[in-house]
Amino acid sequence: MSDPNHLSQHISHLIEIGLALSSEKNSHVLLDRIVESAQVLTKANGGTLYLVRDNSLHFAVMRTNSLRAGGQAQEEPSPPPIPLYLEDEVPNTNTVATCAAVSGVTLNIDDMSGMPEFDFSGALKYERASGEHSKSFLAIPLTNHENDVIGVLQLINAQHPETGEVIPFSGEAQRLAESLASQAAISLTNQQLLFDLRNLLEKFIGVIADAIDEKSPYTGSHCRRVPEIAMLLADAVNATQKGRHRDTRFNDDELYEIKIAAMLHDYGKITTPVHVVDKATKLEAIFDRIHLIEGRFEILKRDLEIALLKQRLAERGEVDVDVRHCHQFQAQLARLDDDFAFLKKCNLGSEFMSEQDRQRVAQISQLTWQNHRGKTQPMLDENEHYNLTIAKGTLTQEERTEINAHVLTTIRMLEALPFPKNLRNVPEIAGGHHERIDGNGYPKGLTGEQMSVQARLMCIADIFEALTATDRPYKKAMSLSQTLTILGNMALEGHIDPDLFAVFVEEGVYLRYAERFLAPEQIDDVDLSSLPGLANLRHTGT
Repeated sequence: MSDPNHLSQHISHLIEIGLALSSEKNSHVLLDRIVESAQVLTKANGGTLYLVRDNSLHFAVMRTNSLRAGGQAQEEPSPPPIPLYLEDEVPNTNTVATCAAVSGVTLNIDDMSGMPEFDFSGALKYERASGEHSKSFLAIPLTNHENDVIGVLQLINAQHPETGEVIPFSGEAQRLAESLASQAAISLTNQQLLFDLRNLLEKFIGVIADAIDEKSPYTGSHCRRVPEIAMLLADAVNATQKGRHRDTRFNDDELYEIKIAAMLHDYGKITTPVHVVDKATKLEAIFDRIHLIEGRFEILKRDLEIALLKQRLAERGEVDVDVRHCHQFQAQLARLDDDFAFLKKCNLGSEFMSEQDRQRVAQISQLTWQNHRGKTQPMLDENEHYNLTIAKGTLTQEERTEINAHVLTTIRMLEALPFPKNLRNVPEIAGGHHERIDGNGYPKGLTGEQMSVQARLMCIADIFEALTATDRPYKKAMSLSQTLTILGNMALEGHIDPDLFAVFVEEGVYLRYAERFLAPEQIDDVDLSSLPGLANLRHTGT
């Protein structure tokens, strides 16, 4: 009969192990702890854990009293997977572990020398590692809530608690190991379910991000690359030992939260019209309307030529009239060509538009032409005139407001989602990437003090990707020196967090990203000592 005190100790130990297993988040540590706990409970000198994947047993962890392999510290290549079924779906009962897996029954072997039906070649590795002859075996299937075998816990060489002699595994040791295996199966299943849910969430978000990027050929990589920059910067914040962020540290949950927020930061753009997102020129809608205006100029030039020919015919009665020698006509054509070239340049929106240029557009708009019905039309209609006089960029104020609204849409859509506790800050982080430290950003006009470090980090990631992107129709991709100079000025002007900008530069985040994603011609030499914003931080000693 078992000693009650001894049994109580085992139960207490099992409870402690169960609590430890249920709270362990690191999968490698969990696997190692399962084997270690089983060894302690059964006084086994060695233990191996296999996991079932694709109808095979995959080596996960091996431990002896002098050796540990697999888990976090695996140095040698893992043994190849062992198939659970042979040809014609015949169960593989050649090894103790596979026999336990396919049968779902614990195998307790007193002495392997008396079991020639099993292949114990795997035990030879144990013998080489431990220097000890393999004798007793205990193989326990790990079964989940659906009664599927998800792994096998194999223990080798039970030892006498006093003499250390190798002995068979007792019935009590087997029951303890089976109880532990049951708890381990629950922990492994829960962890796998969490992993599957996390993987599903990331894949689902990735599909949405891809859909947003594919919606526009001009931002095809933005939703995929901003998370890369954000995570590089977050890791750099964790690593920095100087500046105001030297004590800022993100734990694993916070890092994952940043990743998800970065993947979702443009979520609201799914509602933004494509013709606004893709507006490469001032007159672009479904197509670039500059071509319509070009056609009107050609019609006007043709009408001038026809009018001149008719005039010459009436005056001279001549049939063959060469209008190329008419200076007035040539001057009119040249003026029309010049006017159209001017409008074509204005349409690009690559330069700030002066008041003088706006007035010239207004003058050109007063030119008239006749359509196919003979109706006189202005050279530019009101909408074309309005778009061509946009002072900066290609977007009207209404279109800019429409694009800016994607952030509010992002926040509203994300706040409607039931994020788990570890992701509760995703809406704030994702929705803050257009805010400014000085409070002049949008949509809420938050100041730096009102924003989380994660949201301020997102601002830098979003801007850096946009400046270096090669797929934007309204600008050329910038070099590293140009981009960092712009970011430095933004830090000086209160647009971005200057201390995070310092981490971004001094920890080499920009260079690590560039080496992976930028074209070679964009990676130029950067004089860090003269960068605006960064030099200012050094001067103030922060």
